[in-house]
Amino acid sequence: MSEILTEPVTGPSAWTPAELAADDGWIYPLGAAEIAELEAAVEEVGEKGLELYEFGAIDFPLPTLSATMGDIAEQLENGRGCALIRGLDTGRYDEQTLKTLYWGIGVHLGTPISQNARGQLIAHVSDTGVDYQSNNVRGYTTNAHISPHCDPADTVGLLCAQPAKKGGGSQITSAMTIHNEILATHPEYLEPLAAGFHFDLRGEGSTGDPDEVTFNRVPVFSYFDGRLSCRFNVKTIKDGMVKAGEPLQGLALKAVEAVAELAHRPDIRYDMDFQQGDIQILNNYSILHARGGFEDHPEHERRRNLLRLWVNLHNGRKLEPRFADRLNTGPRGGVFVTDAA
Repeated sequence: MSEILTEPVTGPSAWTPAELAADDGWIYPLGAAEIAELEAAVEEVGEKGLELYEFGAIDFPLPTLSATMGDIAEQLENGRGCALIRGLDTGRYDEQTLKTLYWGIGVHLGTPISQNARGQLIAHVSDTGVDYQSNNVRGYTTNAHISPHCDPADTVGLLCAQPAKKGGGSQITSAMTIHNEILATHPEYLEPLAAGFHFDLRGEGSTGDPDEVTFNRVPVFSYFDGRLSCRFNVKTIKDGMVKAGEPLQGLALKAVEAVAELAHRPDIRYDMDFQQGDIQILNNYSILHARGGFEDHPEHERRRNLLRLWVNLHNGRKLEPRFADRLNTGPRGGVFVTDAA
């Protein structure tokens, strides 16, 4: 079992929606000069003959924006835990150029990791017509409401190439504020949350078994090296424990459902709509994110499309080993890539 933190988390990561709304320090608008710098870096990558995913920060020079990237990394790890880069006109770029620009931003923050069994490093978050309630279907391939959760990487970035016709709003919540609320109202829940659960790997585990779950019980709240970190997904916890032959019940069930309910509470949850060109970046250890269901435009080119990037920060916090191996691929590992992919 992880050590249990019995004191409230203090500092900017334990925010309320009112505090986040009053603070624009986590929002980074891009001006014309900064966009020109990004476009020049894209051109330099092309001149060097480098393909998408083949280049790092040194190949994508940002003479002035690199300082901003440093500020964003600090905001993610030691500040609010969230950042919003705003000002791109995605309509100016074809998909390859947009992905190259986005990748360049990502590698200045850290190391991208695979997001699915096909080994995708930038994935499209869009509706493919599948049913989220079907076995092993991942929510980002549907138009359904997705409950509050953390992704299994240090950070998740979402670049809005095209917003939905209706709905699809983003909801983010401080996991630190949730911890503090549980500590104040139901401290008995902290023990099962620290003991952890077997998470469902939805058919994308290292063994190839569609019923594979995490080898470890991964804590929801892990207190290690003086930092509290969160790992939560109500659906994969419940499904994983069923697959492990230990369906949630009693205090553990109440604890998991309490986290999900608190993440939805209006005085804890911050709602935001994606504008075209927005890049939202979240620290998965301190932020839970959710999404409203959405309706698409009928035209294919206008359908909702977000580009997702999972990045492990260059100077990310130390993690307790059991907590760090959340996908059966080792500490901070990405989704296992199958031979058939």
